[in-house]
Amino acid sequence: MTKLMRSIQSSLLFFVLLFSLLSMLLQQSALAHGDDDHSKKPAAKVPTKSSSSLAITDASAAQRLADGSLFVPKIVQRQLALRTLLSEVSDLPQTIELNGKIIADPNAGGRVQASQSGRVEASVKGLPNLGQKVGKGQVLAYLRPVMTSLDRGNSQATLADLDAQLDIAARKLQRYEQLADALPKATVEAVRFEYEGLKKRKASVEASLSKSEALIAPVSGVISVANAVAGQVVDAKETLFEIIDPSRLMVEALAYDPVLTHDIAKAYAKFGSADQSLVLSFIGGGQQMREQAIPLLFKVDMSKAKEISVAVGQPVKVILQTKKQVTGVALPNAAVIKLPGGESVVWIHTEAERFVQRKVKTQVLDAQRMLVLSATAQTSSDIKTGERIVISGASLLTQVR
Repeated sequence: MTKLMRSIQSSLLFFVLLFSLLSMLLQQSALAHGDDDHSKKPAAKVPTKSSSSLAITDASAAQRLADGSLFVPKIVQRQLALRTLLSEVSDLPQTIELNGKIIADPNAGGRVQASQSGRVEASVKGLPNLGQKVGKGQVLAYLRPVMTSLDRGNSQATLADLDAQLDIAARKLQRYEQLADALPKATVEAVRFEYEGLKKRKASVEASLSKSEALIAPVSGVISVANAVAGQVVDAKETLFEIIDPSRLMVEALAYDPVLTHDIAKAYAKFGSADQSLVLSFIGGGQQMREQAIPLLFKVDMSKAKEISVAVGQPVKVILQTKKQVTGVALPNAAVIKLPGGESVVWIHTEAERFVQRKVKTQVLDAQRMLVLSATAQTSSDIKTGERIVISGASLLTQVR
């Protein structure tokens, strides 16, 4: 009996333990549901950043905020190659922009024109080509005179008359020389002079009928205009060749304020899409108006423009720096962006990942820089010393939406 009780107690204890173990297993299985994988930790939420009380939900892309500023992450700044410059307010020269063009130095250039109507003939070396170097006194071509049939007939009649007069004068001179001892010396000399004069007249008429005129280069330089073709018939005063010296060029600009001639400190010529520039030296201004403006003449400093290629007649923007001073900030041209409405703006790097657009008033300082003007009284649109201005990639920031 005792053994049976012990066996029953052992069986009850076993079932109690088994029931407890099954309960625990059922509790744990109830916590897991569906096909979810709970072996991994839940993904952490992307931290948000607020600027001007505006939440940014995507921290990896550039965005334009409601107040017009931009949120640009550091990685995007590197991709856009953004560069900034600390601004510095200072006194800079006031500038004026004029329209001008490149011209040849009249003391180093020349023009070859036809002195009369004629036919162009090539020289022994042929006709010169564009860009060919020529020397002073070099024969470029020949011009054979062209006459009408009436003019040619008159010349031939004159030549026949001169031949008859020359024969008579030659016989007369021969007789007078035989009687030189019996005749006065002055009489013999007069006949001789008459004979020599008729010979020269005949040579001149013959030259007008057959002799070609040599077209000679007046200066040394490079052929910039070549309008001559072998066999071409040209009129008098027609330009056949133009010669310039590429190392001696000038710029002519038109100014509508005569006072400028006494107020020029420095001058530059800007041209091309790459902001190429030439350093100019002011020579003088005209005293007579042309096209309601005063022409100003500048000399190009070619020692500072050896790698720049310009052509005579090329239009340029002449930037004059006057002796007057204005207050502002000098920035590269790439820092100032023109909006479709004509307004000028710059981008200010206010925080590590925040950029603010600011409207400014500008004027050209030189070929590579713009002057952002400062008002007499500081306003919110002024640029102050120490602000970071975007000088590279500013145009890309404008495209962020």
